[in-house]
Amino acid sequence: MTSLQTWPLTFLLVITVHCSNSLEDNQIPSLCTGSPGIPGSPGLHGSPGQPGRDGRDGRDAQPGEKGEKGDRGGSGQSGERGLTGDRGDPGEKGEKGSPGECAVAPKSAFSVKLSEARTTPLTVSDAVRFDNVVLNEQGDYNPETGRFTCRVPGVYYFAVHATVYRSSLQFDLIKNGNAVASYFQIFGNWSKPASLSGGTLVHLIPGDQVWVQMALEKRHFCCTATD
Repeated sequence: MTSLQTWPLTFLLVITVHCSNSLEDNQIPSLCTGSPGIPGSPGLHGSPGQPGRDGRDGRDAQPGEKGEKGDRGGSGQSGERGLTGDRGDPGEKGEKGSPGECAVAPKSAFSVKLSEARTTPLTVSDAVRFDNVVLNEQGDYNPETGRFTCRVPGVYYFAVHATVYRSSLQFDLIKNGNAVASYFQIFGNWSKPASLSGGTLVHLIPGDQVWVQMALEKRHFCCTATD
């Protein structure tokens, strides 16, 4: 009876000592004679952790210095022409303007004749110098030479009148030395004075000269001209 009860106790004691052997870091080396074990394989990666909390907001920094101005960019391509818009409504009628000044067209005219007291005879090829000036506001006729000098371009009408008594008469209208018209009266043994008149249109430019020139004998002349 005594030996049967002791064995289980002894067995349990041995187991107890063996199991406590690793827990006490080999405090009993005489009982641990095994070789070190093979290192285990690396463990698997763990599952992702929970997201961390948001960090605190940083403090506002001082504004940075202004940077240098960049180079100017190149011109862009022209855009497409837009559609023509609708025609707008008519505007309101403006106020009536003030009357303008009437423009005065330049002109040149004269009227001259021979004085009754003139006794100087006229010969062929002489320019008739009409000394009695009736109208010559522009001063284009020169009574010293008997010539009209054009300053205003245009078409002029020259009219010449003469009175002859018991004589034949011929005179020419001269432009720059060339006859542009000729007028003549042949004496027919009349007892009374006869009249000789003529006129013609002449185109003149500034600098042109016109005068009456004798071709036969003379009597009394009157000459007018207007443009």
